[in-house]
Amino acid sequence: MNINPFKHRMVASVLAAGLVLAPLPALQPGVAAAASASVQTSVMKVFVDGVNLALPQAPTVKNGTTLVPMRAIFSALRADVTWDAQTKTILATKGDDYISLKIGSAYAVKNGASVKLQTAAEQKNGTTLVPLRFVAEALGAEVAVDTKQRVIRITSNPQDAEEETTGGETTAAAKPLTTQEIVAMNDEKVVMITTDKAQGSGVVVGGSLILTNYHVVTGASKATIALSDGTTVGVKGIVAKNEDADLAIIQTDSALSVSPVKLASPFFVEKGGHVVTIGSPLGFQNTAADGLISNITYEGGTLYYQTSAPIDHGSSGGAMFNENGELLGITTSKIEGTSADLNFAVSVRHVLELLQEYSMNPTTAAFEPASDLRLDGATTDEIRKTFVDKFGSIATNEGTTELKNVEVTRDASGWLVINAVMDSSFYMLYGDKTAEELRYWAIDAGAALRKALPNQTIQIAVYYQQEFNFEPRGFASGEVTKLDSGKWQVRYPVIDLQENDKMYVRVRT
Repeated sequence: MNINPFKHRMVASVLAAGLVLAPLPALQPGVAAAASASVQTSVMKVFVDGVNLALPQAPTVKNGTTLVPMRAIFSALRADVTWDAQTKTILATKGDDYISLKIGSAYAVKNGASVKLQTAAEQKNGTTLVPLRFVAEALGAEVAVDTKQRVIRITSNPQDAEEETTGGETTAAAKPLTTQEIVAMNDEKVVMITTDKAQGSGVVVGGSLILTNYHVVTGASKATIALSDGTTVGVKGIVAKNEDADLAIIQTDSALSVSPVKLASPFFVEKGGHVVTIGSPLGFQNTAADGLISNITYEGGTLYYQTSAPIDHGSSGGAMFNENGELLGITTSKIEGTSADLNFAVSVRHVLELLQEYSMNPTTAAFEPASDLRLDGATTDEIRKTFVDKFGSIATNEGTTELKNVEVTRDASGWLVINAVMDSSFYMLYGDKTAEELRYWAIDAGAALRKALPNQTIQIAVYYQQEFNFEPRGFASGEVTKLDSGKWQVRYPVIDLQENDKMYVRVRT
């Protein structure tokens, strides 16, 4: 499917069995009493590789978990950290590992997998505090607690020291993968989705979870996914969604023997970076292409990556990978009628948000089929009102045109005839460019009316209509008439749909 890029949000890898981290032991009242009356002795000291960690705020023990200031611990473990104030999300990366925590969330994300925390990250006295054991172990360190000495000792991976330069920065990142290597790494993790409403693409993010665009599955009552090896699996329904970012997670009938994609960091993306897309444009399953990140933009709170990698109808919900083979975005839309390669993907940032939301609030899989129209026994005026409400405008990539002068009648042959007039200026400017979209609008409207009025022969005619001070030439008989005002009117059908058991649609450009 294809939508306006800024009209409509991956959901990340699902829980690896909902791992619950063991909390750091808290001090027992008896131990605290035996220590000393000194306030300092009641505070745990933290050592990283034998060095006493200087903390701007003393560690806090909550629900058996030790919380420490964010930047101090990440710096000591030589990890890059970013704070997103808008979403109150912490993202830290170190080598191939990354973790994401959200203030107040009982779940964190490590390398795309959801992890249940004993205690959430929090803010206290203007300082962001994070669970010490989770952060350290997630970044490859070992944690030992000496409750008697009131000391927490963290030993980082010995390999880290070898990777450091004299400036304390890690060495250059691993050599970027080639397009062929990225495709080989991820091809089986991208699927084609077919519903009773549309065809799109999806990305494996868990044992039985697929991430796609919400517009691919909205309104559907059933769906299947096709793996790259030809295997077809049924879909139970939607388990999570973010309509604003146009993202949804669907659950399959059975677990897939495919490992989930690895998620990229959304905070280290640069314009001009190399990307690879995999999707099913026009039903050509798992088509791979490459290009650049042409631009990075926000619209309505959603982060988009504009890319030169080509996509088309059916690419919606497909994957966009960075040069390390990590999922960077979900291909969503394109702007047609231009040679500028204006294609868009929703950022993986919103995938991480959706994953955390799903982890905290798992729901039963269910489809959200559009409610069928019921017009049996309706009068022509009731049908007209329903048609105007449901189909009174036509949205295209060139803009939306409102239909005017909608009339509904039944003719002598028993046909239900719906006539309307399209904006003449819109048609003159964009008629050729939007012909395909006008056809799809007619098919959708006709299909809905056929369900609402079974066994009824229906015609929908949308007209171009304009008046002139002269008699225009070159039109078919009856398309030009002289009005009482002395002007000449041109009127002919731009869209002509006729249906009963079968449907016929003609669009005039």
